[in-house]
Amino acid sequence: MTHRSPSPVLRGGLLALLAAVLFGLSTPFVQLWGRGLGPFTTAGLLYGGAGLAALLMRRPKEREAQLQRSDVARLLAMALFGAVIGPVALAWGLQRTSGASASLMLTLEALFTALLAWRLYGETIDRRVVLAMGSLLAGGVVLALEQGLYGQVQLLGLAAVMAATAAWGVDNTLSRGVADRDPGQVVLAKSVLGVVATFLLAPWFDEPMPGLVTAGVLLAIGASGYGLSLRFYLLAQRTFGAARTGSVFAFAPFIGAVGALSLGERAGSVLLVLGGALMLAGVVLHLAESHNHQHVHEPVEHEHAHTHDDGHHDHGHDPMPRGAHSHRHIHTSLVHKHPHVPDLHHGHKH
Repeated sequence: MTHRSPSPVLRGGLLALLAAVLFGLSTPFVQLWGRGLGPFTTAGLLYGGAGLAALLMRRPKEREAQLQRSDVARLLAMALFGAVIGPVALAWGLQRTSGASASLMLTLEALFTALLAWRLYGETIDRRVVLAMGSLLAGGVVLALEQGLYGQVQLLGLAAVMAATAAWGVDNTLSRGVADRDPGQVVLAKSVLGVVATFLLAPWFDEPMPGLVTAGVLLAIGASGYGLSLRFYLLAQRTFGAARTGSVFAFAPFIGAVGALSLGERAGSVLLVLGGALMLAGVVLHLAESHNHQHVHEPVEHEHAHTHDDGHHDHGHDPMPRGAHSHRHIHTSLVHKHPHVPDLHHGHKH
C-alpha cells in the first residue's frame, strides 16, 4: 500500500524543533526575571502561564481524544517530575550558574529521555539515531568545555540543572502515554497540578512575593516556553516517538546559550560555534532519517485524532469528515511497507 501523506519524520522533527526553540529561549529569560524570587514561586508562575495558554489550546472532543480517569496517575507523576521537580531545580540552579552554562547542561535531557524510551517502550534506536544523539551530546560537551575555560561553571548550580534534566526525562517518557490525548487538556492538567503544589510550598520556604511586572513577564514566558512548547512536544511525540523527539529537542540548549549571549552575558567563541554546529548536525541527521521496511499491524481498537490520508485509517464515515477528527475506531490486521517512526501505530519490534 502506498500513500502520499507528509513524512512523519519531517513533520515530527519540525514540531520537536519548534518546541526546542520556544523552551530554549525561555531559559535565559527565566534567569533574568527570576532574580530575587524563590524557585517554587518562579516554577509556579511559569506553569501558571502554561495553564493560561492551555485554556486556548483545547479542542472539541470531535477533534481530539479526551483525557480518561485511567490517566490520572500518569498525570500526577508528570506534574511531580515535570511541573515541580524539574522547574524548581532549574530555577534554583539558574541563580547559581551562568545562563549559557545552564542552557547547555539541558542537553542531558535528551539522553535520559532516549534511554527511558528505549527501556520502557522498546523504541528502536538505529545507527542514524545513535549518531544523531552522539552529535548532539558531543556538541553539548564542547559547549560545556567552552564555559569551563571561561571559569563560569559553578558545579552546584549545574548539578541542580542536571537534576532538572533527569526529572524532565522521566516526564517526557511518561507523557508518551498521553500523546494521543488532547494536548491542551494534558498541558492544562499538568499545569494546574504543578501550580497548586509549588504555590503551596512557596510560603513554607518564606519566598518573597513577585512584583506585578515580574509576575506578568514570567507568566508570559511560561505560556510560550512551557505551555505552547509542551503542546508542540506532545504533537511531535505522537508522530515521531519519545526518543527521537527528545533528541531533536536537545537543540534547545544551544538556542538558550545563544539567547543568553545575546542578552549580554559575554561574546561568543570558536568552541561555541563548533558545539552549535555539532548539535545542528544532530538535528539534520534526525530530519533526514528514513526507516522503511515491511511490517505488520496487529488488530487494535483505540481513540485518537487522525485523518484518512495516512494509509492506516481506511474506515468509512457518512459523511466523511474533513481534516483531523477523533473517535474510537478499529484497526484490522495489516501488512505493508512505507517510511515510519515509532509513533502510536509503529511500536513493533525489530
